[in-house]
Amino acid sequence: MQFPTVFLNHGGGPLPLLGRQPTVVQHIKDVRGKIPETPDAIVLISAHWESNPISITSNPKPGMLFDYYGFPPETYKYKYDAPGSPDLARRIQTLLRAEGLDSRLDEDRGFDHGAFIPMMILYPDADIPIVCVSLHSSLSTEMNMKLGRALAPLRNGKVLIVGSGYTFHNLNSFMFPSEEGKSKAKQFNDWLKSSLLRDGSHFIEELRDWESAPFARFCHPREEHLLPLHVVAAAGGEESKPELLIDMKDDISGYEVSSYMFG
Repeated sequence: MQFPTVFLNHGGGPLPLLGRQPTVVQHIKDVRGKIPETPDAIVLISAHWESNPISITSNPKPGMLFDYYGFPPETYKYKYDAPGSPDLARRIQTLLRAEGLDSRLDEDRGFDHGAFIPMMILYPDADIPIVCVSLHSSLSTEMNMKLGRALAPLRNGKVLIVGSGYTFHNLNSFMFPSEEGKSKAKQFNDWLKSSLLRDGSHFIEELRDWESAPFARFCHPREEHLLPLHVVAAAGGEESKPELLIDMKDDISGYEVSSYMFG
């Protein structure tokens, strides 16, 4: 059995854990019921980590990286003590090398909020090894989909590949939501759903050409929060069947976002 790959909207900083984004929290909890069984390990691609070459966490006991600002003191005391897996990190590096991708092992990187926030909700016992893999900092669609293709063989070994980002990420518009912004977000999200869920296996090509979608650059002035979707879609492969996990309005802004599984 091949494990599916999953793309999650991870919420805004620690807001899901502060009770400010209950829809996001419920969505992440519901995703667990869609996963066929408990994975042996998780490979996580967070929108909040970019590097060149691609970096892979290799510490057996990763720490915490509080990469947000201006939140209550308790949000800087969260603990998520999931182990790392140096062996899996080395295997990932071998897979990337076979795909022609340079990479490096990083013993210092901890779990950023794009990793620990959804994982605290999805697997609160923190008993599954997690290896985080960065996006390529070029933000090249093709380069990051190549990363996804390189990770695909891991699915044969009960490894869950998770992309953590947001299908809408215009921070200025998040802070000052408008009806015009909601309309643009909906049109982009409608394009995304149509591209991923229509009959046929053309979704990889559609994602590759995402900038031609309605209001693509309004929804993603910078594409780092969308690219984890490209990674997990490529890891799922053209033969996978994309499934809409949730189509929701963000609790804070009211903008429409969606999450997906490829399996």
